[in-house]
Amino acid sequence: MRVGLIGFGGIGQTVARLAAQDPAIEIAAILVRRVPADPMGHRFVTEPDALRAAGCDLVAECAGHAALRQNIPALLAGGTDCVIAAVGALADPQTEQAVRDAAARGGARLTIPAGAVGGLDLLAAARLGGLDSVRYQSRKNPAAWRGTPAERLIDLASLTGPATFFRGTARQAALDYPQNANVAATVAFGGIGLDATEVDLIADPGTAENRHSIELHGAFGTARIEIAGRTLPGSPRTSYLAALSMMRAISNAAARIVV
Repeated sequence: MRVGLIGFGGIGQTVARLAAQDPAIEIAAILVRRVPADPMGHRFVTEPDALRAAGCDLVAECAGHAALRQNIPALLAGGTDCVIAAVGALADPQTEQAVRDAAARGGARLTIPAGAVGGLDLLAAARLGGLDSVRYQSRKNPAAWRGTPAERLIDLASLTGPATFFRGTARQAALDYPQNANVAATVAFGGIGLDATEVDLIADPGTAENRHSIELHGAFGTARIEIAGRTLPGSPRTSYLAALSMMRAISNAAARIVV
């Protein structure tokens, strides 16, 4: 399988490294703004047309909301399957509709991986029987919330204990915190939607990990899923598991037996 990447940050580099160990996967091209000084043998392109011309069977977006909006609709419309990390971009109704319309025109598929959380198989299955409520909670060190609206709501530098600075819907969380709340959108798409999924965002100086919890209640019963994930080195906002989940989605697309 020939795979294209959009972005070569923490997630993109992790995927490229893991893909090199899988003989069924070839990284055909990587779309970046600037070619890195050490290309590591990869083919980098700086124009979307060059990525589309690379003959990719699948393209993985690893670069954020703007990159998704700029590239994914055109790829889907051209018949290329895609898997995305910036799920929160779909919280914007126009972006979601553009992606859906493009996938329909091109007969392509958009895959949303589990990202930094687990249990989405349970969540999606429980939805079929009827869900009464889904609440997602994200708890991160204050450093992970720097440069976000959280700085205007609480004093991140002086916290001595956990502080909840956002309580609302998954849609609003994803729109307000595009670099931190992609998981909220992922949980929403797996469950009862962006406007019905409840979200709490918490800054906690007592944790060095990104902690996630999902609580769901429905006809199936109740469940609580908790994850304490380590971050990618040098990227306190990005869980290592998010990169591994992206690689798993790519591997599943190339596999004959999928779990």
